[in-house]
Amino acid sequence: MDILETYKIPFRGLKTGNHRFDLEAGSEFFEMTNSPQISGGKVAVRVDLEKQERMLIFQFLFSGRVLVPCDRCSDPVEVPVEGEERLIVKFGDSYEEQSEEVQIIPETATRFDLGPFIYEYIHLLMPVKRVHPDDENGNSTCDPLVLKKLNELSQGPAADPRWEALKALRNGVSDEEK
Repeated sequence: MDILETYKIPFRGLKTGNHRFDLEAGSEFFEMTNSPQISGGKVAVRVDLEKQERMLIFQFLFSGRVLVPCDRCSDPVEVPVEGEERLIVKFGDSYEEQSEEVQIIPETATRFDLGPFIYEYIHLLMPVKRVHPDDENGNSTCDPLVLKKLNELSQGPAADPRWEALKALRNGVSDEEK
């Protein structure tokens, strides 16, 4: 069975009112969506659907962790994914994105695919800075070889004496013009 079928919600047979779906975005989900950033993880996704006559309102609640490359050393690091999102789906003539929060689907549709929205929301809820946490002494837990190389590169090359002479010349000229 295709794992992505799990995220297609059949709303046509549902009564008007509130409905709850408990989904999970795990490693298989991220593999199937070909996520270049996320290599694994487990995120619980609670979906509360309010079905109305001419509209579907999805309220998402995310809670879990994902595995991404560290921004500093590129080794995998687990980061939290927590938050809420909302999606409004209206019925119309064809598929159309009215805004980031409002989608229009055809009147003839019988189910709605939440997979792409879950994928996008998880990416939006990840922290901006994704690095290994520091240990109890305040030292980075990133790969020590990478940290050493970064430290070497941050020192920069020794100043070229020709540039220093040009800077001195420029400063001397600007002092005379004053």
